[in-house]
Amino acid sequence: MTAPTFQSFEADALARGFHEVLEREWKPDTVIDTHTHPFAVDALVVRGEMWLTVGADTRHLRPGDTFTLAHGEPHAERYGPQGAAYWVARRNG
Repeated sequence: MTAPTFQSFEADALARGFHEVLEREWKPDTVIDTHTHPFAVDALVVRGEMWLTVGADTRHLRPGDTFTLAHGEPHAERYGPQGAAYWVARRNG
């Protein structure tokens, strides 16, 4: 299986009804306390590592891992010592 490119990730997300696709970069050891977003998320980790906490569940994510979040779903994020990057598709409301 061929690794996706940003362009293929973006084309697929837009075809599935997402409104915006971008790359997010995070500095080493960044911690973001519990928060929500006014959009749904479908993301692919492409560099580094992160821990995503939703409710009582914490997932350790590395390149190639995906995650989704519903509109308004409370979550927290923590990024590894090398920072991290992911491609994210956002769907409003």
